[in-house]
Amino acid sequence: MEALDIARWQFGITTVYHFLMVPLTIGLGLVVAALQTAWVRTGKEEYLRLTKFWGKLFLINFIMGVATGLVQEFQFGMAWSEYSRFVGDVFGAPLALESLLAFFTESVFLGLWIFGWKRLPQKLHLATIWLATGASALSAYFILAANSWMQHPVGVEMVDGRAVMTDIWAILTNNTLLVAFPHTITGAFAVAGGFLLGISWYQLWKRRRDGIDTVDADGRVVVGENAAIGRDKTDHAVWIKALRIGAAVAVVAFAGTAITGDLQGKLMFEQQPMKMAAAEAACHNGTAFSVLSVGDVGAKDCEDVQTLIEVPGVLSFLANGDFNTPVDGVNTLIPEYQEKYGTHLPDDPMYGEQAGQEIDYLPVMSVTYWGFRIMIGFGGVAAAAAAVALWVTRKGTVPESKWLMRLAVFGILAPFGANSAGWIFTEMGRQPFVVVPNPSFTGIDNVFMFTAAAVSPGVSMAELLFSVISFTVIYLALLVVEVRLLFKYVRGGVPSAMPELLHASDSNDGDGDGDGTPGTSGTPGGRKSDDVLDFAY
Repeated sequence: MEALDIARWQFGITTVYHFLMVPLTIGLGLVVAALQTAWVRTGKEEYLRLTKFWGKLFLINFIMGVATGLVQEFQFGMAWSEYSRFVGDVFGAPLALESLLAFFTESVFLGLWIFGWKRLPQKLHLATIWLATGASALSAYFILAANSWMQHPVGVEMVDGRAVMTDIWAILTNNTLLVAFPHTITGAFAVAGGFLLGISWYQLWKRRRDGIDTVDADGRVVVGENAAIGRDKTDHAVWIKALRIGAAVAVVAFAGTAITGDLQGKLMFEQQPMKMAAAEAACHNGTAFSVLSVGDVGAKDCEDVQTLIEVPGVLSFLANGDFNTPVDGVNTLIPEYQEKYGTHLPDDPMYGEQAGQEIDYLPVMSVTYWGFRIMIGFGGVAAAAAAVALWVTRKGTVPESKWLMRLAVFGILAPFGANSAGWIFTEMGRQPFVVVPNPSFTGIDNVFMFTAAAVSPGVSMAELLFSVISFTVIYLALLVVEVRLLFKYVRGGVPSAMPELLHASDSNDGDGDGDGTPGTSGTPGGRKSDDVLDFAY
């Protein structure tokens, strides 16, 4: 392996891990804001409980997302200094806006939301969560502005081998960005919807298992309660509402990702035709969409690939909105790329060990082909499961089947898988470029950068290997921490975020000991019970 390979592995591992937190933070945060709005407008207890429970899980995920996201900016300067030099003038504006405007707004108002329960006026407190979660979405917009520029450079000119920004508005209204942003947001809602559905199914199943809820002869739920463990009738309302809200969000989100994904496909046909061909493992020009191809889809010459199942005309529709436009295959595109951008990398020290080598314009087709299908497949399966869940729970509860419960819980991973597969396909599909040339009428043809030229020349393979191993170990440890925290609070149900529910039968003295006098029981360290601090910590 070369330094370039290890640098790419490092960025891939840290970025994909970080992105596991991002869609859940964005999607779940906006859902929590909507739930709190419902509570403020209706005053119903179940909406307050929904807000606090899902808000607790949102905070755990948010904190872990911040911790893992800090590494990303450092990598640009340490492992990818040549890339940073090339794009620095362009990236400076959107990433500064993300940090100074979006992230600071998000952090400040999230802090006010966490510690503002019963301390801020109700509507002002509600505004803080909307500002915080809205800033999360805005943060995603600015980051996607930077990424979309890599996919489709606009608003710049080349000066002394560097891209110099000439039009910030062009960068912030890049047509690639205007499609990528809603696709990312709807993908985030798909993750949040699956998260609500799976956890709520588990909680309703647990009520069935413990004999709290039963069903009548018509299969309709008979809601019971066990107030001693916080399982009253309102608790049932919490979980059935959460499940059905989550399922509805997941179905609508999948429709949104399908529509925006179709728009992305048409842009990809214009801007990155090789990525389109690699996604289909299409060696030759054609119009048919490959449902299943076999052979060595990772082969450089692409000739061993055979399509077993295909749908005529669908590829043309994805690319151009009709059913008969031929889509160029790999064998047609490679000579075109070679004519425009050369057959070999320049014999220049900035290309390191890659200097003078033949350029392979074909991305790793085994990644692009299957990544594209995993993205669509997992998204479709999650949406279908959500639709089934809406039907199955129409009578107010879930079946007693333990296997169905496990399937619902593991189903939480499907939209995560779809999001990750989509990003891996997007980023690896543009290789061998880190900044893709865009010869379309909205692009600038001479602005591009090969990935081989982007890595830091002064960083050794040993240093990169040490860092990638270190990051991987640290991230695995953080993953264990997050999963354990999530499991702890999910198993604890609503009382894990609202401990005061377990003291409801005590005298109104705030200590939970039932003696009618203020005390310190029920709280860590002997402090007096404080529901705000219990929620925060």
